Amino acid sequence: MLSRSKIPQLRAVDLGPLDVEIERGRDGVIYARAPFALAAYDDSVTARLDHWASLAPDRIFLAERDSHGAWRSLTFAQAKAGARALGQALLDRGLNAQSPLVILSGNSIAHALLGLAALYVGIPYAPISPAYALVSQDFAKLKEIIARLTPGLVFAQDGRRFGAAIKACVPDHVEILVGDAPLVARAASDFSRLLATTPTRAVEAAHAKVGADTIAKILFTSGSMAAPKGVVTNHRMLCANQVMIAHALPFLGKEPLVLVDWLPWHHSFGGNHNFGMALHHGGTLYIDQGRPTQAGIAETVRNLREISPTIFFNVPKGYEALLPYLVDNRALAENFFRSLKLAFFAGASLPPPMIAAFDAIATASCGERIGMISGFGATETAPSVLFHMDLTQSALDPTFPRVGLPLPGIALKLAPSGGKYEARVKGPNVTPGYWRDENLTRRAFDAEGYYRLGDALAFADDSEPKRGFVFEGRIGEDFKLSSSTSVSIGPLRARILAVGAPFLRDVVISGENRDALAALVFPDFEACRGLAPDLAAGAEPIDVLSHPAVRQKFHEIFGRLSAMAGGASERIMRAALLAEPPAIDASEITDKGTINQRAVLHRRAEVVAALYEGEEPLLIVAAELRGKAAL
Repeated sequence: MLSRSKIPQLRAVDLGPLDVEIERGRDGVIYARAPFALAAYDDSVTARLDHWASLAPDRIFLAERDSHGAWRSLTFAQAKAGARALGQALLDRGLNAQSPLVILSGNSIAHALLGLAALYVGIPYAPISPAYALVSQDFAKLKEIIARLTPGLVFAQDGRRFGAAIKACVPDHVEILVGDAPLVARAASDFSRLLATTPTRAVEAAHAKVGADTIAKILFTSGSMAAPKGVVTNHRMLCANQVMIAHALPFLGKEPLVLVDWLPWHHSFGGNHNFGMALHHGGTLYIDQGRPTQAGIAETVRNLREISPTIFFNVPKGYEALLPYLVDNRALAENFFRSLKLAFFAGASLPPPMIAAFDAIATASCGERIGMISGFGATETAPSVLFHMDLTQSALDPTFPRVGLPLPGIALKLAPSGGKYEARVKGPNVTPGYWRDENLTRRAFDAEGYYRLGDALAFADDSEPKRGFVFEGRIGEDFKLSSSTSVSIGPLRARILAVGAPFLRDVVISGENRDALAALVFPDFEACRGLAPDLAAGAEPIDVLSHPAVRQKFHEIFGRLSAMAGGASERIMRAALLAEPPAIDASEITDKGTINQRAVLHRRAEVVAALYEGEEPLLIVAAELRGKAAL
């Protein structure tokens, strides 16, 4: 064991204090809040655009690669000028709160300029997941979204790629705006022409009317089985949340901020948290077109070879995909860690071996470990509610991921619910409701005005609340076995994913009113294929999952899980390896890759039934929802 003096030091970083005050209410309710006042914040998101365009006009705000692979950049002064020009074009077209702007395509400078323009003149805009247009086969969710929004203008960067979705979903009277490629079989305006619009006094007049309650954007978050919900996001929410984050991470305002980021702007993490952070602090955001997959990570690696971020955001799969490149390429690792102050993960817990590997690479590359932090929030909270920043506790139990302490301005309420505590929240960063859905809005808040997150939180240490909270899963996912034994899905699912990494992409647990638990496993086919090098390159998923080496690996995984189980509520007796991936059109998976347990169990009821027909323990392969082959 290393002596304390030999343990590599953490890189120094200026972090703000977080603490909690607890108040006990009636019926077991617990109230928690930070003992710090929230600092003043702007009434308009684009107040920071005006600020940085004046203070640092030539500083690069955004950069993206052009078709030749070279970086194309946009300064703060250029961003303001572009926002004002496009703002005039939006006003000329009569866009307003009843006819908002819709953006169908992903992250780009054009996307950013249109969003900033809408923010500048007080017109709501809705960035929509490209998956609803490019992955979906029936466009059902996109049709519902467009119908609910009644847009005045719809933008797609590439008219050819989005042409089918536009034809199927956007009414003929709605103007279409395209960027790099023309739209086939329908008239469309050109982005560059709108960008050349000369702003008039109308832009300044509209800008002056923008306030804290002005709707900034509508972000759609997937419903369990229904259409996506439009989360109303106003300027107050965005401005307040950035000040909350700045309290926790004061170093962001004391040195040049550099981001290399792929996280999509139609989600709160990428579009509110990360893009907002660059704007708020006058930082530079390099738009990464990579993805956290074996194929997509190559573009991220290409970018990180050239750009040294000061803070890095990713999901666990992103870190998993990046780590082998950092191990194999010393120059890449040195460039990545050179200026890095913190790494941030969200969406799931990081397995301890992955954190240890990250620490080892950082130490070998720069002589120091880099702190890894996490947080908790929701689209409805813009997004941040809690931050976990105890940099000394890197090897955390992934079964009960720590999510930290409330940020200033947050009032957290823990309401008893079925043996757990449901988290509810108040604060200036909380949504006023859902777009054009009064019933859904009404149900989202309790009698005291707290927004119901639907997630379960618990104290990491009941005797010491200052150690923060841990995440215990979604309240609505838990159930009971036929023996009345309660099953807590969140911790169990987290344990399965941690033990099964990297061979499991996701898992759904079944067993309600049955005598034992079963698991529907979505394998990681790239990792599983690596166990069977003798398979042909184009082998079908069913052939991969039926390979003896893959079967043996999953037997080992579930054997380890069984040895760790504390009883029937934790022991998986039956499992199915699913050859067909989750379907976005069936709501089995959201556009951001989150599994919908209820939808999977509903659509794959025949697979679940087959699992309970055999003798336990049982492991089967299910192909395309038809038939099964015993392993």
